[in-house]
Amino acid sequence: MSTRQNYVFLGLAVLLTIVATVQSGPVSTTTQAEIYLSQFGYLPASARNPANGGLLDANTWTKAVQDFQSFAGLNVTGELDDETMRLMSMPRCGVRDKVGFGTDSRSKRYALQGSRWRVKALTYKISKYPKRLKRSDVDTEVAKAFSVWSEYTDLTFTPKASGPVHIEIKFVESEHGDGDAFDGVGGTLAHAFFPVFGGDAHFDDAEQWTVNSPRGTNLFQVAAHEFGHSLGLSHSDVRSALMAPFYRGYEPVFKLDTDDVLAIQALYGKKSTQNGNGLNPTSGGAFPRTTQRPAFTPPRAPRDDVICKDPKIDALFNSAEGQTYAFKGNKYYKLTENSIAEGYPKLIAEGWPGLPGDIDAAFTYKNGKTYFFKGTKYWRYNGRQMDGDYPKEISEGFTGIPDHLDAAMVWGGNGKIYFYKGSKFWRFDPLKRPPVKSSYPKPISNWEGLPNSLDAALQYTNGYTYFFKGDKYYRFNDRTFAVDSADPPFPRPSAHWWFGCKNTPSSTGVRKRG
Repeated sequence: MSTRQNYVFLGLAVLLTIVATVQSGPVSTTTQAEIYLSQFGYLPASARNPANGGLLDANTWTKAVQDFQSFAGLNVTGELDDETMRLMSMPRCGVRDKVGFGTDSRSKRYALQGSRWRVKALTYKISKYPKRLKRSDVDTEVAKAFSVWSEYTDLTFTPKASGPVHIEIKFVESEHGDGDAFDGVGGTLAHAFFPVFGGDAHFDDAEQWTVNSPRGTNLFQVAAHEFGHSLGLSHSDVRSALMAPFYRGYEPVFKLDTDDVLAIQALYGKKSTQNGNGLNPTSGGAFPRTTQRPAFTPPRAPRDDVICKDPKIDALFNSAEGQTYAFKGNKYYKLTENSIAEGYPKLIAEGWPGLPGDIDAAFTYKNGKTYFFKGTKYWRYNGRQMDGDYPKEISEGFTGIPDHLDAAMVWGGNGKIYFYKGSKFWRFDPLKRPPVKSSYPKPISNWEGLPNSLDAALQYTNGYTYFFKGDKYYRFNDRTFAVDSADPPFPRPSAHWWFGCKNTPSSTGVRKRG
């Protein structure tokens, strides 16, 4: 494998600068502060590489320091004074501070990342326990941490010992496979992925995790904070909020701040029963309380829309912000929960400058970058901007993956990238060498019930995996590893169920709706 190919793979997982420059220990120099401010979203990623030191202009640096001071509740001087460096040296959450969007009301200071779970009955498992605590104690503290959020909403959290779950919890050390290495005792305590990236939570097992003790690091408090991220909350600039990024030490009497309550209810609604301490609970939250994922609401889109007449699509993907887009020809559609958003379709070339139409496949990886494939080439975008010198050859950036793909997705079952073409599929893991095992490709028939020659695939925001072919779609059950049994059965017409088209069939006609 060439050096250039190695760099392409590492770039996909965003490992090059992160592993080399992760901040650890007290912040006492300008270089360490640059790394810190970049690591937590106040400066561009290039600042995390010490070799690039001195390249920042004075205005960018001053604004970054001011932004951090403002967020942390310090005097906004723009100078790297002792008080600022002391706060930078505090143990904290590893999630970036500047990822979400705040509310437009000064009375609500919380920030929402932009994605949420589309169901309220969530499952979790602890796949790797800490070395220095009893498993039973960890189980208790984790369940208590989840209950912090279920007390004010209709969310439920059910532990599982094995199999796929919504949120996987691990206690790990150093580099652990997600491109964001832990830094030992102190510094970064834990980090969690937002719902659009899977919701998993990782804890640094180098820390001295403790239960009901002022010594060490309190597991319950850190876990409750990280699970807030797993549910879609960003960091709050309210110092008393649980979702503030800094570890405050053990609090024997814990109470969720009003800022946190408003934040979680903005995503999932108020608790619909009088159980718990919900703020002004009303009957019904934002979604119906159910253990089943909600079906799509019947349609309301124009009957003469092109996608209603011919619902076959080229690609379907979720953006890093949690939006779902369908590509067809040289146009794209933004999808709501039950239809197509107003004002669509729009031109792909305008939405993603430099990207051609007739895309073969697309997905957004857990590094937040979106990858598009067409013919022998691929493009990488950061949001709506091309992320470097593209296009590049698929054979260069994705060794072992064929050209002229049918579909691609990041599967929620394991976080790996899957590519589909004809009657075969490939699994790609950028952290492995080689990234595609010699046992691939494998037959699509391994995915029980799926046809060959797919058009599109994605894990939708409700947790299910969907495959599209022609004018129909299949809902795949990741737990049984087969197409779901339902009434009406799958495949179903995508025009009605996904694009909200009027006067189109709602079932295949094989069985009537029950």
